[in-house]
This record gives sequence, structure tokens and C-alpha cells, in this order.
Amino acid sequence: HFSSEYTFAHFFGNSLLMELGNVIGGVLTAAIVAYGFGRLSFKLRGFWFSILLLTMMLPGQVTIVPQYILFNKLGLVDSYVPLVLPHFFGGGAFFIFLLVQFIRGIPRDLDEAAKIDGASVYGIFLRIIFPLIKPALMTVAIFTFIWSWDDFFAQVLYISSVEKFTVGLALRMFIDQFDIQWGQLLAMSLLSVLPSMLIFLFAQKHFVEGIATTGLKG
Repeated sequence: HFSSEYTFAHFFGNSLLMELGNVIGGVLTAAIVAYGFGRLSFKLRGFWFSILLLTMMLPGQVTIVPQYILFNKLGLVDSYVPLVLPHFFGGGAFFIFLLVQFIRGIPRDLDEAAKIDGASVYGIFLRIIFPLIKPALMTVAIFTFIWSWDDFFAQVLYISSVEKFTVGLALRMFIDQFDIQWGQLLAMSLLSVLPSMLIFLFAQKHFVEGIATTGLKG
């Protein structure tokens, strides 16, 4: 127990709730954007894809300051919105690139057959592309969960209320206490890394398959 009001289970639930939004937003929007780059033809597609790749070279420290200023002006600091909302805008350049490479390896004959059957652009995505890229989507989901779960810097930057603390912030608060209970600290530290370990162990097959297949299809 950290206090009579909050327990470690409370902070653990906060982290899981935030991760649920991150994974859903990252997977869905990355798939949609990747479908646009991998299958649709539009003006300056190559140019915008090159810009996307260039953003992968930018360190997070370059964008964190203007991002914080934006969310601060919108009054969204001290909430999960700054941590979750960016995942609903493409999920990240790396994940989009990963999925584009996978989609480009899917035969276009499947698209043509679906068009003959009357499928629209959206129908092709939902019925053909989305089911076929599930291995790559699993990889995106695993990476998104692990990276955002361990993103202590962003969490400590945006969240200040104790009731909204995540696992990482709760551990830091526990360490800052005058009388540290090392046994409890070690137990909570183990629990904090347990989700990432379990997800990787149980989804290892999908993780390896997604990475290997994406590389081959590129």
C-alpha cells in the first residue's frame, strides 16, 4: 500500500487502461495509413512517404517540447490524452513503414478479384488487406505496448496527480519515501515488468513471424 487511498493495483489499472488506448489507436491508424501508402494512388505519394521516413530520424527530444506546449495550451496536461492521442495519428512512422512493406508483398490480384465482386476501397481493406496483415499487426501491438509501458519520461512530464500515476511513476514515488520497504519495492518492480514479459513470451511466435515475413515481403 502506498497510502490508505491508493494501492499498487490502482496504478497498475491506470497503466493498463492507458496501454489499451495506445495499442488500439496505434494498430488501427497505422494499418489505415499503411494501406493508403501501399495500395492507393494519390498525388505526391512518393514525396509524402519520403517525409514519413525522414521523421524516423528525428529523436523524440526534438518534438517533445512543441508537443508539450500544444497540449498545455489545450489544457490537456495532467491527463492521459497527451500519452494516448498521438497513437491515433498513424501510430508512428516505424510501424507505418513496417506495414507498408508487408502490404506491398500481398498480390494485387486479390484486390482486382475483390473489385470484380463489387468491393469498394474500404471493403478491400477490411476484407482482404486487414486479415492478411495480422502477423505484422501483432508485431505493431507488441512494440507499442512495450515501448509506451516503459516510456517513463513522457509519463512524468504529463502526469502530476497521484491518482493518475502509472506503474513507473508509482514506483518512483515509493522510492522517494523516507522509509523504503525494499521487499515491497522488489515485488512491485517485478510486477511492473511482468506484463511486457508475458506478452512477449506468449506472443513470441506472432512477433517473430511478423518481423520475418515483413522483411521477406519488403
